[in-house]
Amino acid sequence: MGTLSISHWLIVAIVVLALFGRGRISETMADFGKGISSFRRGMSEEDQTDQRADESVSKRKLDQETETH
Repeated sequence: MGTLSISHWLIVAIVVLALFGRGRISETMADFGKGISSFRRGMSEEDQTDQRADESVSKRKLDQETETH
C-alpha cells in the first residue's frame, strides 16, 4: 500500500507532462542546470578569495616576524 507501482509512476508522469508540457519541463531543467553552474562558479570564487586572504595573513605574519628579529 505504501509503495507506488510502475503504473502509478506513469500516471504521475502523464499528469506532469499535461500540466507543464515538454517545453516548460526542458526550460525548468535548463534553469536548474544554470543555477548549479552559477553556484559552482560562486563557490570557486569564494575559495579563491579565502586563499588570497590566507596568503595575505601569512605574508603579514612573516613581515612581523622579520621586523621583530
